Amino acid sequence: MLSKDWDFSVEDQEAEFRDDLRAASGVGRKKGKKKQVRTLIGEGNQAFVDCDIPEAIRVMQEVIRIEPRAAAAWSVLASCYHELHEDQKSLQLRIMAAHLQHDPDEWDTLAKESKALGFNQQALYCYRKLYSLDPANVDALWDRASLAKETGDLRTARNALVAILKRFPHDLTVLDELRPILIELSDLALCADLYQEAFTFYHAQDPAGGSGFGLMEVLVLADLHNTLGAHEHAVHAIRRGARWLQGRAAQRFWDVCEDDREFDIADAGVEREGEVQPGYYPLDVNARHRLAVARIKMGEIVEGKIHAAVVLSQEVLDYAALFSEIADAYYERDMYAEALPIYEILSEHVETSSLHILLQVASCHRMLGDSSEAARVYEHIIAGDPSNNEAKMKLAEVYEILNETRKALALVYEVIDSRKERRKAAGKDDAGPGEGPTTSLFEERAQTRASGKGSSKKDPHKLTKTQLRELEEQKEREVMRGYHRLDELWPRLREKGDPAHEDVLREWVLEAEKLVETFRETRDLFPTTRSNPFRGMFARQRRRAKETDEAEEERMASRLHLDIEHDSMARKRGDGKPEKSAVNFRGVSLDNWLNVFLQYTFILAESGQFEVADDILRHILTSNAYQTDVLQDTIRIGIITCAIASRRYSVVVEQCRKILIKHQFNNEPLRILLASLASGLRQTDAFIASTLQKHLLRETKLIDMAVKDKDQLKWNGPNKRYVLATGGPGKADDDDDGDAEDDDESKSAVPEEQDRPKMHDTPTKNNPIIVALYGQICAAAKSYQSAIFYLLHGYDYCREDPVICLSLAATSIGRAMQRQADNRHHLVAQAMAFLSQYRVLRRASAPDKLDEIEFNFGRAFHQLGLYSHAARHYERVLELVENRQADGDGVAREAAYNLSFIYVTTGATPLAQGLYRRWLSI
Repeated sequence: MLSKDWDFSVEDQEAEFRDDLRAASGVGRKKGKKKQVRTLIGEGNQAFVDCDIPEAIRVMQEVIRIEPRAAAAWSVLASCYHELHEDQKSLQLRIMAAHLQHDPDEWDTLAKESKALGFNQQALYCYRKLYSLDPANVDALWDRASLAKETGDLRTARNALVAILKRFPHDLTVLDELRPILIELSDLALCADLYQEAFTFYHAQDPAGGSGFGLMEVLVLADLHNTLGAHEHAVHAIRRGARWLQGRAAQRFWDVCEDDREFDIADAGVEREGEVQPGYYPLDVNARHRLAVARIKMGEIVEGKIHAAVVLSQEVLDYAALFSEIADAYYERDMYAEALPIYEILSEHVETSSLHILLQVASCHRMLGDSSEAARVYEHIIAGDPSNNEAKMKLAEVYEILNETRKALALVYEVIDSRKERRKAAGKDDAGPGEGPTTSLFEERAQTRASGKGSSKKDPHKLTKTQLRELEEQKEREVMRGYHRLDELWPRLREKGDPAHEDVLREWVLEAEKLVETFRETRDLFPTTRSNPFRGMFARQRRRAKETDEAEEERMASRLHLDIEHDSMARKRGDGKPEKSAVNFRGVSLDNWLNVFLQYTFILAESGQFEVADDILRHILTSNAYQTDVLQDTIRIGIITCAIASRRYSVVVEQCRKILIKHQFNNEPLRILLASLASGLRQTDAFIASTLQKHLLRETKLIDMAVKDKDQLKWNGPNKRYVLATGGPGKADDDDDGDAEDDDESKSAVPEEQDRPKMHDTPTKNNPIIVALYGQICAAAKSYQSAIFYLLHGYDYCREDPVICLSLAATSIGRAMQRQADNRHHLVAQAMAFLSQYRVLRRASAPDKLDEIEFNFGRAFHQLGLYSHAARHYERVLELVENRQADGDGVAREAAYNLSFIYVTTGATPLAQGLYRRWLSI
């Protein structure tokens, strides 16, 4: 078939191209084609008149093949299929013809017929073409909006209604239709703007009120502002709207008052300060409720309580929803003592009580420290609804705080078994039959809002956008409550003398674990491409690598729905435009999240759970929320801190190497490495690791090449480092020592030249620190000859450094002690020369460290076997420390320990015992 497709004549193709060119330009156009089309159309019409339908269809198809823009051919062909009673196909052909005729009435007819046949998407398309041809046809927009709303195409309905609003601004009927659609689409900002503009318009048109914009619209506007967090605007809307509806629009002086004294109640006993006296004007309970919620959420608790008291004085059965919202406002402000009585009032009546109310009662008891009462309420909920897994998990958490571990574990297993049974039952359900093929020009979607006609089965587990938004807001509230609880417990956690310290620590760790897992399980924070910053989108939670229970299964379904929403948003957002990074996640700043991670992992490392702490911080390293160099370094230093506390010095070296790789030609990472390892046998083993030696050697050669010939360096974009252009050592960190793994973490989908440092940022003179450090590693590995070579280079680069002189002295003595040394006396003399130079430099730079100088001289003589000289220097150390007024023993204990060995070796045991009692006893 491929050979047939490519089997064509070049001459024929060129002739066809010339004909097309003539047709497009209109110059030299052949007239035979047009005459042929007219002739065929005549033949087709005659065949149709003669009722020879097959012939008419054949001729008109030939006309369309020759000239697809022949509208008459499409019309006759549609009539032919209509005669054959193939109405759906006839409708398709009429739609094709309508594109060539541009008749608005025809598009209106086609839209109605498509809707009658159930082709809703096709009907929406016809209405859109009708409006494009006749922009004054508002009926077409209204029909399109109504049909889109019925079929669940809310975005199309919104666009149509907004277009109507442009022709009839501030129409309340249109606003009333548009409001639920915008709420469903979570486009509350647009809804608030439209209602605010309508309010401003009607207020200006009719200052006396009564224009149609009534109390209900004012309440809607206030609710929108409260939902968006614009509580000040909500207060302004209620005050100004109520004043306008009461015919007092001219009394603008009330706006000067920051409180709501305008609507005070005469017998409420509220005292106000200032010149403006309370107005005592009436205010609808629903409007006062909005004021109460706004004031409480703004933090103006006193003013909010005044309004809340009026609302709460009403009959609870009539205003249960208002009671609940006020309690929720208190709860969100962490005012659990104020929220609890309201929830309890609601829970006392069967008509007003609900699962939400009971759960909130239990949560308030728990947050107020009454865990036993919280457990009792949760037990009551479970007794009434044994299948309520949420209450079981909450009760398990309370049991864990109460140290009733067995009860908590039993509840967790109940939830796990319940989930398994539910999944088995769901797996037995049969899928609904698929829809048969249709003849619509569009892919028709099943109706979601129709009364029943043509509706297909809907996924019972799929959440709507509003439910997704509510779920995300619920998660944000949970995170905020957990973080505030951590913030409250942290000062008590640091007080070691608190008798309840263990209980506080246990609760803090439990709350912190929830927050950490919430962050780690959010897919948007851990994308495959780390160059994309976190933008605060919907979250998805990732399953733990090793789950010991299935406590997270209930939230997993919601996380998957949020994933679907995220993917949809990501596709719609994929326009290539850069977006600003978010600075917080679920109400908590990313910096505060990082503080929680570090505090939590430090506690884990201190309690012996280094593997868990290390896994958490390594995972956080991959988050796109912490990809800046400063934050990456902070997290790596956190890993180093945990490793030091757990004596995992190989991890210390690993993380220090990664910081070294990130900050090429910088000495600060080297200082972090030395400070982290300090001294000790295990630290020394990690210090002399071959991987670290190879890395430092490559860096040393790169610095040397940068100083001698910068042209030999080239920028490696993927690794973001300079390497040697000619290959060889330093070419890339991909040797067999694991540097390739390190560098992979810095690779990202960015241009090669991005973040490239300027060439003048490369070294311009030799670096004594890295050379001396490599020499010290060689010395610690007993490779004294190599150590002397590199330390002498370091001495050439910086002759005023006492550390290099001291290192050279120790290395020379070490080499002199080896059997392979053939110039032992020369090495000892060299060591004493560098030691003397060290004394001069150290005394000049730190005159209060004379005990250190004496100790190093004593240590040198001690190693050479000159015990009398060594003892004199050690005794001098002890004398200096005894006479020194400053706190601290310096190196006195080390000197006493070494001196005691000399005393014992020479038989002066009583002197050694005196040193034990004075310096080496606790």
